Amino acid sequence: MTSSSGRRPARRSSGVERLFEDDDGRLWSAGRTFTPQGGEAVQFTCIGNSRESPRAIASPADFHLVDATVDELRALLSRAPRIGVL
Repeated sequence: MTSSSGRRPARRSSGVERLFEDDDGRLWSAGRTFTPQGGEAVQFTCIGNSRESPRAIASPADFHLVDATVDELRALLSRAPRIGVL
């Protein structure tokens, strides 16, 4: 299914999403998503500031969102590139 902008919506897992604060106190949501190639990624959405671009990064093989500490989520967020329009 495509959206009105012609882009496909991100395919998100129906599983767990985590909420955490970054080092600046902004609230973020971290959730599993899938790449077009079928790989897994962690997608970050800033809840505390909607002007902040969403970010995503490939999931490390041994990464489990449910078990991730806040420090692990912050480290992934700091390495995750912003998602932009192609």
